[in-house]
Amino acid sequence: MRKRASTSQDGSLSRLLHWWEMTRRQLLALAGLNVLKAQESVSYQLLIDHISLEIAPKTIIKTTGYNGSAPGPLLRMKEGQRVTIQVDNATADPEIVHWHGLRIPSDVDGSVEEGTPMIPPHGAARYSFVPAPSGTRWYHTHVMAMRNLSRGAYTGQFGFIYIEPKNDPGAFDQEVFLALREWDPYFTQASDSMDVAYKRCSINSHALGFGEPVRVKPGQRVMLRILNASATMHRRIAFAGHSFKVVALDGNPVATPKTVSILELGPAERIDAMVAMDRPGIWILGATDDRDRKAGLGIVFEYSGQSAERQWVTPSKDTWDYTIFGTTTHDEPAEKIPLIIEKKFAGSRWVDKWAINGKSWPKTDPIRVRAGQRYRLVFDNRSDEAHPLHLHRHTFELKNIAGTPTSGVYKDVVVVPPKSIVEAAFTADNPGKTLFHCHQQMHMDYGFMSLIEYV
Repeated sequence: MRKRASTSQDGSLSRLLHWWEMTRRQLLALAGLNVLKAQESVSYQLLIDHISLEIAPKTIIKTTGYNGSAPGPLLRMKEGQRVTIQVDNATADPEIVHWHGLRIPSDVDGSVEEGTPMIPPHGAARYSFVPAPSGTRWYHTHVMAMRNLSRGAYTGQFGFIYIEPKNDPGAFDQEVFLALREWDPYFTQASDSMDVAYKRCSINSHALGFGEPVRVKPGQRVMLRILNASATMHRRIAFAGHSFKVVALDGNPVATPKTVSILELGPAERIDAMVAMDRPGIWILGATDDRDRKAGLGIVFEYSGQSAERQWVTPSKDTWDYTIFGTTTHDEPAEKIPLIIEKKFAGSRWVDKWAINGKSWPKTDPIRVRAGQRYRLVFDNRSDEAHPLHLHRHTFELKNIAGTPTSGVYKDVVVVPPKSIVEAAFTADNPGKTLFHCHQQMHMDYGFMSLIEYV
């Protein structure tokens, strides 16, 4: 007679059977999910692949882009209508796409730190979400580059998203999307540490003087939707002979639209500005810095029927000020969260590291919040560099800029000047892991990140 198995063997067998049943259920569920995904109607398709970009005659940029270009295709979406985006990765490197400025779940936001899966080499992924809020958003890679200047935000992986509002008056005659960009990055010595510089620039896919001009007619109202798609550089731009009426920042309508002579954008910031075409001629919109403009950071606007030489006028030295687009209101009750920003010298001829409240990623302390509560983030920049700070999956309201109170300016990126304090309030109304980081690629790569966690 066969002996009865021991109790320990029975336990092992039971655990094995339980494991197999759980695995079977998971496989069946995954199969069902894949069938559902296969049945989804794909709204957009993006292909990540190596591209050659001719920004000027015989000036070829070899990089990685979307659908063979940089910027990638404009993705126009309708607020509140679900979209499904198929992304195929034709490269030998893992990739990920971040949908910047959208209020969407963590698992599709496009951040590994939040739990979005990477797209494997020669693999694919589908992102499905309901786009919101309306306005100018964008998409880009969200991988670390470290010392590899052929990865991350140094590549051509970026493109515009425009989410059309449910009620859009469309009070303009023409809409123009302009992405500011640098190319051919290289390491350089800045003071006592390493920095990144660039050999060439462009607006969209061409350097100044090459490619087609933006053609306009006298009397038109042109909406410019401008993105600083740089990995590291802050930009100051002007439009010779014209002024900008700023109506939205980071895609969000401002409380007080204002007409200004210059625009400033940190990496990842967007500005929507209306321009009245009331100065017939051929004019340049571009960087106020002569070297950057000569390197290609500009674009020509040509009025119909004009044949004169293109013109550039030395711009004013006006300062950029977020607060002029807001209003002053009483202070609101909100729990303050201090975030002290400091530089950690890593040694001569090396890249500096960054710390939030004394710690660098991945050791930074999580920022814990409760759903539905209002918080005020106190960005205390004790370093000698400006930082474009980005909060994923949420929009914050600027409350104080270096001692000047304000309200009514809603953003997802704010530039905090050196040795300054900026305060921004947000409501914890989108549960899930939420990444907070500096949008300067080198700063993010070397420690400037933290996670907001709902508790």
